[in-house]
Amino acid sequence: MPIGKYVILAAGALAGLLALPPLSQAEEVPAVVRFGYLNGPRPWILGKADQSFDKALGTKVQWINFPNGPNELNALAAGEVDIGRIGSVPTVSALVRKVPIKVIAVSGVIATSERLIARKGIDSVKALEGHAVAYPPGSTAHYALLAAFKVHQVDVSKVRQVQLKPGDLLAAWKRGDIDAAYVWGPFSQQLEGENGHAILATKDLQPAGYFLFNDYVVRKEFAEKYPGLVVKFLKTFGDTVARYKADPDGSAAIIAKELDQDPAAAKDTLAGLIYPPLNEQRTTAWLGDGHDSGNAVITKSFADTARFLVEQGELRAADLPSDFAPFIDTSFLAKAVAAP
Repeated sequence: MPIGKYVILAAGALAGLLALPPLSQAEEVPAVVRFGYLNGPRPWILGKADQSFDKALGTKVQWINFPNGPNELNALAAGEVDIGRIGSVPTVSALVRKVPIKVIAVSGVIATSERLIARKGIDSVKALEGHAVAYPPGSTAHYALLAAFKVHQVDVSKVRQVQLKPGDLLAAWKRGDIDAAYVWGPFSQQLEGENGHAILATKDLQPAGYFLFNDYVVRKEFAEKYPGLVVKFLKTFGDTVARYKADPDGSAAIIAKELDQDPAAAKDTLAGLIYPPLNEQRTTAWLGDGHDSGNAVITKSFADTARFLVEQGELRAADLPSDFAPFIDTSFLAKAVAAP
């Protein structure tokens, strides 16, 4: 489904947000808050570099790196991560499998930050027939690859699909084990640096109804015990996005240094996402406000993704919830927007 135009909060709704009570000053603070993340360049890494999350939350933040979303969700399910940034596809899988998490915000919509990279001579998705294509399993890139096969009427029986972690793609490419890969930065740029070229970006699938994004989730137990920290997290995340938008080049340099990545690749990846402002995310253009979340774009996208995963044999139809709206909690977002 297309992104559509952002919907601006009405004055009355904004006034309602401003009327929310202030955060409790007496809320207990844990010794450490554990953030789960993938090693991709994102604005919130600015808060890792300068410890602004630690300062805002008033406690130590432990950043735990994962190779992919499914691994991070396993850690969330085990209670080893408190707040995480993951892709919409592993989020859907987790919700269907009843992992106790809440979706609290959209981190960024995937446009060109995830791409299908192929060797020279392979110039279309259809031309992948007869070749080996790699992808990180259970990821947004995996979903996008399957969607691309469907949209471009690829005979999947003629494609050798290879499951690889993003960090293993470059070596496989150099060995000649794979001819193409669907992945995010900085790994996509690494393959392009080895004579690969992009034949598709995730945004190209939107006209066909495939809408992919990253979101923030929180463990239910953590959110119930430390609601004020979740609000402060979102407020600080919003600040990092504002800092990035004000200075994309300078921010990309800081993020690249923090992640030990190529600055040009980091800049390219960061520019390949759309960052919806927090004060717009409680509209039906994004997450909804809790009363209309069933009609929200993100809720519908979750449902579309779930049905597609059923078609691919990744999920069982009998396990799908009737509505994904109950898994979205924008109450923290409302308070973050209203906070000074």
